[in-house]
Amino acid sequence: MKKHITKIVTVTFLIATILSCSVSKDIETPKDAFPANFRNASVSKDTTSIGDLEWKNFFTEKDIVQLIDSAVARNNDLQIANKNIEIAQYRFTQSKWGNVPQVNLLVTANTNNPSDNSFTGMNLNQALGMKHIEDYSAGASLSWEADIWGKIKNQKKGAFASYLQSEEVKKALQTTIVANVSKGYYNLLMLDAQLDIAKKNVQLIDSTTTIIKLKFDAGQVTSLAIQQSEAQKLNAAQLVPLLEQNITIQENALSVLTGTFPNSKKRSIALSAVEVKNNASVGIPSSIVSRRPDVKSAELALKTANTNVGITKADLYPALKITAQGGLNSFESSSWFNVPASLFGTVAGGLTQPLLNNKRLKTQYHIAVAEREKAVLNFRQSVLVAVSEVSDALVKVEKLNQQESILQERVTTLKLAIKNAKMLFKNGMAEYLEVLSAQANLLQSELELADIKRQQLTANTELYRALGGGWR
Repeated sequence: MKKHITKIVTVTFLIATILSCSVSKDIETPKDAFPANFRNASVSKDTTSIGDLEWKNFFTEKDIVQLIDSAVARNNDLQIANKNIEIAQYRFTQSKWGNVPQVNLLVTANTNNPSDNSFTGMNLNQALGMKHIEDYSAGASLSWEADIWGKIKNQKKGAFASYLQSEEVKKALQTTIVANVSKGYYNLLMLDAQLDIAKKNVQLIDSTTTIIKLKFDAGQVTSLAIQQSEAQKLNAAQLVPLLEQNITIQENALSVLTGTFPNSKKRSIALSAVEVKNNASVGIPSSIVSRRPDVKSAELALKTANTNVGITKADLYPALKITAQGGLNSFESSSWFNVPASLFGTVAGGLTQPLLNNKRLKTQYHIAVAEREKAVLNFRQSVLVAVSEVSDALVKVEKLNQQESILQERVTTLKLAIKNAKMLFKNGMAEYLEVLSAQANLLQSELELADIKRQQLTANTELYRALGGGWR
């Protein structure tokens, strides 16, 4: 009889295991979510990309490396992300125990004093001559649910995907912080350059004002010329405290990123000395999923959604639970540990099929399916954003290079124009307004040139980040 029961149970488990494979079918990551190539990039089948570089190899300026080192080690947002990873790891470790039976140890002792007028009390007095009943137990209980529909397996897979996703979230945050630190540093260099330009322009206009005053003393110009020259000087001088203010604010912003209190930031290189890299290696769009943490996170979210569908689908099927209890039991403490007379044991098994709450479980399943479909759309959207950011960065790099060349030529021309205008003005062959106009144009052009250089460096950084660089 026992062999017959064993065979039935074995066959039942085999059938259940086979059926569990078809409870839910996972949706794969969409393969058609990626274009063949990036816009504004040359056609290439090479998967290598600047996004594969470690940030210490991409950024060569030692000041930036030191700032990023501090940010990676001390940034509070990254520290919070590390704690989220730790929490997810604990949850994954906990999920590994889903298949392990639950075992509890128990020791109980109780006494019951029935009424003398009750049926139990009267029988107790007549049969045993006792006023109360004592009961002592010591043993263990076991409860185990068979994972015949893969519910526990899916819970484990979901916890692992969530753990990996928390790591990708931290990586995505780090890529943003690395990019923001470098861009903040380049902005500091630009403000330093613009401050130097403003101070030099004040000196330039001051020398022009001196010439105009000599002309005024000679009766060749009116006092209006002096007033306009001094007004232009004050206009340039006004930029100095404004730029100094912006420098302090930018340094404070970098302090927050690097996890330090506001302080000055070391700059051992000038903006003009920073090399604008020629980043031609971008790879192909499909390889971005292995580098962009946000895209990888969206892919893992889809895996989590797949497991949730499997879990909610398994809830609709019968659950097989086995319970067992055994130990020592006696109604007298003196014979509590009298073995084998005090030994007891019970084993029970049963299938539980939800009935009245079946509608609620079906609703949860349909919600999980809809969430999975949403996860697919979120993945597609993350790819669209990633590819678009790469294309934006590529066109910025290209067009800013063109703008820089034009503006550099314009600055060179204006410097020559000022030299000629001063010489002509001294010889009475040009008006003072021509000199002042050339100086104003030069100031504006040099400020724009510094900003263009900053934009070029920023565009390269954005391209690096858009390609998934910065977390290694």
